[in-house]
Amino acid sequence: MRKSKVLQKIRNGQCARICGLGHYLPFFIRFASLNRYDGIWLDLEHRCMDTREVQSLLSMMRHNDIDCMLRPPTRDRTRLYRYLEDGATGFMFPFVDDVAVARSLVEAVKYPPLGNRGIDGAGLDADYGLDFFLDRESTYLEDANRETFVVAQIETPKALSNLDEIAQVDGIDLLFVGPGDLAARLEHSDMGDLDAAVERVAEAAQKHGKAWGIPGGPPEAVEKYHKMGAQMIANAGDFGVFKLLEAGAEDFDRILGEG
Repeated sequence: MRKSKVLQKIRNGQCARICGLGHYLPFFIRFASLNRYDGIWLDLEHRCMDTREVQSLLSMMRHNDIDCMLRPPTRDRTRLYRYLEDGATGFMFPFVDDVAVARSLVEAVKYPPLGNRGIDGAGLDADYGLDFFLDRESTYLEDANRETFVVAQIETPKALSNLDEIAQVDGIDLLFVGPGDLAARLEHSDMGDLDAAVERVAEAAQKHGKAWGIPGGPPEAVEKYHKMGAQMIANAGDFGVFKLLEAGAEDFDRILGEG
């Protein structure tokens, strides 16, 4: 079974490089792999793709040996593990607010004894059955549990209140700060600001032997979070094409005397 580059980085105490994709742009996958990103955050929470488009992108990511961290639009267990069968390496789950939610998600996407994922063994993750049905000494179930990761997004004051319990769930690999949602909700609470919340997540992760991550932004923010111990930083994505078009427009304005 293919090994996760994200998990390898985390287990080695390194920081995984993540970029974001929310549209059907096959070339983006090749360019991300060429630029040494470990994983692509495929956002299906806020973006819409049909099943065949998702399957196609997952297959391309496998072909280019880059992890897919899929943020799903559902918590339905059968739909979740179909993403794994189609080639996703792991999940980023939004709004993991308490230990019950964390446990239910692990149960949905991990095989026994960690969870209760249904066994198929004929998907891309099992090399279409070659790693399962045709291998008498197959370790596919153990390999899948070891190489499939679960990222819990911390996006609400309630999640902050339950950080210790969430971080202790076996099968949760990483706590990921959702700064937009978290900051918006902290404004209406008495739990401090976003910077304080990020520190709390970092402390909880260290205390319970888990990794943590956050979107990066400008270079100074990436450096700041790296120094704080973040092991997954999301930086760059398909919306970056805006900067390319903006630069091209400025060139046209200068050359054509317009604007």
